[in-house]
Amino acid sequence: MGFSKVTDTILYVGVNDHQIDLFEGQYVVPDGMAYNSYVILDEKPAVMDSVDIHFADEWLDNVAQALDGKKPEYLVIQHMEPDHSASIEKFLAVYPDTKVVGNAKTFPMMQQFFGAGIAPNREVVANGGTLELGAHTLTFVFAPMVHWPEVMVTYDSLDKVLFSADGFGKFGALDVEQDWACEARRYYFGIVGKYGAQVQALLKKAATLDIQTICPLHGPVLTENLSYYINLYNTWSSYGVESEGVMIAYASVYGNTKKAAEKLAETLKAKGCPKVVLTDLARCDMAEAVEDAFRYGKLVLASMTYNGDVFPFMRTFIDGLTERAYQNRTIGVIENGTWAPTAGRVIKGMFEKSKNITWLETTVSIRSAVNEANEAQIEAMADELL
Repeated sequence: MGFSKVTDTILYVGVNDHQIDLFEGQYVVPDGMAYNSYVILDEKPAVMDSVDIHFADEWLDNVAQALDGKKPEYLVIQHMEPDHSASIEKFLAVYPDTKVVGNAKTFPMMQQFFGAGIAPNREVVANGGTLELGAHTLTFVFAPMVHWPEVMVTYDSLDKVLFSADGFGKFGALDVEQDWACEARRYYFGIVGKYGAQVQALLKKAATLDIQTICPLHGPVLTENLSYYINLYNTWSSYGVESEGVMIAYASVYGNTKKAAEKLAETLKAKGCPKVVLTDLARCDMAEAVEDAFRYGKLVLASMTYNGDVFPFMRTFIDGLTERAYQNRTIGVIENGTWAPTAGRVIKGMFEKSKNITWLETTVSIRSAVNEANEAQIEAMADELL
């Protein structure tokens, strides 16, 4: 791929990965992933982060082309997750005199991955600390738990660029055209979603900077309409409602619970609901289901009783919400059980520790198959949702 210009003196040297099928072992990425890295050309050239080990040689070729015979003075490591740090050792084999820049939490992790002898030539930076490259001055802003404890972002005051680590990242390689928000949202809630408070703290720090370009570690470099991306991140990290609508997530064995969910969806649409998302939890991409639950303000969970609990896919879905601090939402329940329906009670119990959950007064309680009384409950639930 070589390199491309971000500014006259900042070059993109990342790589595209179309070999990967599951990012972090769980997220389906049919359009691959991008592992981003950047070179800052100055009196003391700096390389920002590395890439996944499977693409180390391609990355090093890109770096060499960008440097055009120069030697890098610094390798800045903002995040030690292996998709961004695994090629450090190979880099130092080629450029052994390079000083590795990180914070006090970076280097213990680096030693865990590579051994005690890694990066003896290092510079440990403080929160708010600076690094002079010549014309460029880098300022380091710590971002603990966004989404690892050692994460920091870097601001270049000359070109007004924010190197944002995993912030503002998305799924998908850079040689594939995609809607940014869809895959950025799935990425955010899948990977960063639990840490909304920490993202909010970082956004407040970023608001004090004059940012004209955002260079993330995944996804495209952002150069236009930055308020759009920042506002989305503010909504996501504050657990706000991005879009008006209702998500109905169901788990059904013989089709009766599915029938109730479909009937609710049809009723909502007939009554003018702006958006209705109907999701079969046994057949969907669970990460997309989680994404939709955070996108919309209202959620209906429809499940049969299964072994005195809820159906396994429903439990997995709810766990995916609660472990990411699901909050500030309205939830309704459709339960089904032939002899001892307990799904509704179990579902509500799973959200006991969630903040600001409003439960619909109407519960649809089915005994085996939908009857006239259930249809009336579904009508009442639709009215309450609207």
